[in-house]
Formats: sequence, C-alpha cells, structure tokens
Amino acid sequence: MKNVKTFVIDTNIFIHKHDAIYSFRDNEIVIPLTVLEELDRLKSYSDERGRNAREAIRFLDGISKHGDINKGIKMDNGSLLRVELHYDKTIPIDIDLEKNDNKILLTAYKLQREGKHVFFVSKDINARIKATAMGIKAVDYEKQKVDINALYTGVREVDISAETMNVLKKKGYIEWHDEFTPNEFVVLNQKDVSETEFAQYDGGRRELRYVKSSSLSVCGIKPLNERQRMVLEILLDDSVTLATIMGKAGTGKTLLAIAAGLHKVLEEKKYSRVMVSRPVIPLGKDIGYLPGAKSEKLSHWMQPLFDNLEYILSVYKSQSIKSMEQLLSNNMIELEALSHIRGRSLPSQFIIIDEAQNLTPHEIKTIVSRAGENSKMVLTGDPYQIDSPYLDANSNGLTYLVDAFKGQSLFGHVTLLKSERSDLAELAAELL
Repeated sequence: MKNVKTFVIDTNIFIHKHDAIYSFRDNEIVIPLTVLEELDRLKSYSDERGRNAREAIRFLDGISKHGDINKGIKMDNGSLLRVELHYDKTIPIDIDLEKNDNKILLTAYKLQREGKHVFFVSKDINARIKATAMGIKAVDYEKQKVDINALYTGVREVDISAETMNVLKKKGYIEWHDEFTPNEFVVLNQKDVSETEFAQYDGGRRELRYVKSSSLSVCGIKPLNERQRMVLEILLDDSVTLATIMGKAGTGKTLLAIAAGLHKVLEEKKYSRVMVSRPVIPLGKDIGYLPGAKSEKLSHWMQPLFDNLEYILSVYKSQSIKSMEQLLSNNMIELEALSHIRGRSLPSQFIIIDEAQNLTPHEIKTIVSRAGENSKMVLTGDPYQIDSPYLDANSNGLTYLVDAFKGQSLFGHVTLLKSERSDLAELAAELL
C-alpha cells in the first residue's frame, strides 16, 4: 500500500494511554515483542504504572482475539495492528543489545530497512533523540498535548470607564455581552486610576459580578495578592465543584486549598472531611515499600502537606481544633494514597490533589471521576516542575484538564504568578 505509515509504538505510550493506538488511523501499527515483555514486567507493580500496564495488556488481549496479531489484525479505525517478533541485530553501529529501549529502536530500524515509512512513537525524549540519530523519524504522542503558552489562565484584563465601574460597585453586577469564559476573572483597568478592581464572569446570566478586594481571612490565612484573592473565590464557591490552581513554587497553591477546605468542613459544615493526596513519583516506589502502618507510610511523602497544616493551625484560632493530630484522629482531614482512590466513590468531601502535574491525562480522568455527590475537587500543581520522565508542560494531566474543562459552569481555574514564600524562593523559581 502506497503512502501507508508504519507507527512503531514504545512501551511508555501504553502506560500513558492504554488505548492510544486508536489515534493512528488508516495506517500500520507495530508493537515490538520487547514492548509486550516490558508490559509483562510492569504489570506486577502496585503503582499507577502497573495498573496502566495491566489495562494495556487486557486491551491488546481483546484485540488479539479477532485474528492473527502476528500477521496483522484490521481495526475499526482502519489501521492494521501487528506484533513484530524480530529486530535488526546486524546494525553497523555500536549499540547495547541488552537494553530493551535499543531492541525497540532496532525493530523500527529493521522495518525502515525493509522500505517502510516508519515513525517511532515515544514519550521518552532520549529514545526519540537516539531514533533520530539512527535516521528514524521520531514523534511524541500528540493526541492529548496542549500548548502551555496558550493555556487558559482564568484571568483577563479589560478597560472600563469610571461610570461603568461606579454602577458595578453600586449594583454588584453589570450586564456583559463579550465572550468570556464562565467563572473567569476580569481585571478592570480604569484610566488615571492606579487601584485595581476585579470581577468574575457569570456565564449563565452573562454578567460581571463585582468581587470586593476587602480583607478576607480563611482559617487565619489572608490572600497576599490579587490572584490569591481570586483563588479563594473559586475555592469557597459551592457552585464550582472542580477547581484547578497552577503556579510556581511558593505561590500559595496548597496552602490556600487546605485553608479553604478546613473552612468548609469546620466552619460551614459543607463537607464531611478534607481528603488530601498527591502522586508518589518523587519517591519512585509505592508506599507499600515503606515501613509501618498506613499513616506512617503516608507521613514520609505527605510532609509538605503537614508543613502547610502546621502553619494554618499556628494562625487559626479555633476552640475545637488545637492540633494536627486532633484533626486526623477526628477524621476532619484524611490523607490518602492516590493508588487507593481508584475504585472509590467520594461523596461530601473536599478533595485536594496536590502536585497533579505529575499525573497523566488518563490518571487525571480516573481520579476526577471518583468525585461523589456533593463533593468538590481541587487540583494544584506547577506544569513546569514535573518529576515524571514521560510528561512535560504540554502533556501532563493537569494541563490537559484545564484545557478540557474551560467553559464549563462548574469549573474554575486561576494561574498564580507571584511567589509569596520569600524573596529567595521567588528568585530561585525565576533563575534556577
């Protein structure tokens, strides 16, 4: 067949999205035998990689029942899927044949030498560089990628007259027919006025609602800048059941989320508890490898959350809550491993997923779909600080979620810009 492309799929593509091969229409899809061996090795892992590997194996098993996967199976999307059992061992370059990555690359090299129009598809940047060096066209999996530079920030600026501003302050709202995004914040600039005011767009009523910039304290935490005030607006708004907060280190993402959650649980009694979790990628292993009971295991990688809790309790004057241990023992706050959230239904909870930029789009979908009736889910993260080797600012789950949900009335988002941790932290975030 002329003009048919041959896509050689790397293992990490299946870990990223188990059914990613459906994205390659009307072409040939080749899975090297080494990829199946790697999936088999990963399937026993108890972390997200293991779960994704098992899903991919079940997915491929379902397809293999419809024909001979060695010769090729015609798929619904018009592509031919097959497993390639051999790789080129005669390549005239010095390459380590003991490494699985190289065996996969040599499979692509073999097919290219046979005259096929080969594309090597991988989330591994180094593997793509090696493929290019071998003369093979290498591409990333682009299906779920978002342009981070054009990503929705949740905030825009407009010029407004003094007369309109006075009406907005007096009535609390004004009609607005420009195409804004529901729950988007609007910074209102007035000629010859240095003081900044802002409003929030109500998509249903097509109105700008005035947001007072007066002092606001949530569990003793006060916003230190304009955008932190916007974050508290969406965190305290019960109609916004999914909120995302992006920002570099020290901008206050996690602190504001936990403070708002405790306020909703302890003072407003809106939710039964605050549930907090974060990916375990920085440790490299599931919490089951750590000693002790569940609470002890979690404490090793939940320390950043404990730091924020301790600070909140140091400024929060409450008669009922005196210590972090009391919060935990009374189940007012629950620390949970992401690996334990899968399969659960979480009703009436204020759910915070910290460091969500380290999750894939598939993992984000799995987590957000756990939210039960009367729950609110908040995801925080910095898309430029990613620990996963197969994700970047454009392909991580948090970025993907913001782009997918913008425009929904139940969704709110703010990108924080200014670090408030310290002058040193601000400088480090910019220079390092």
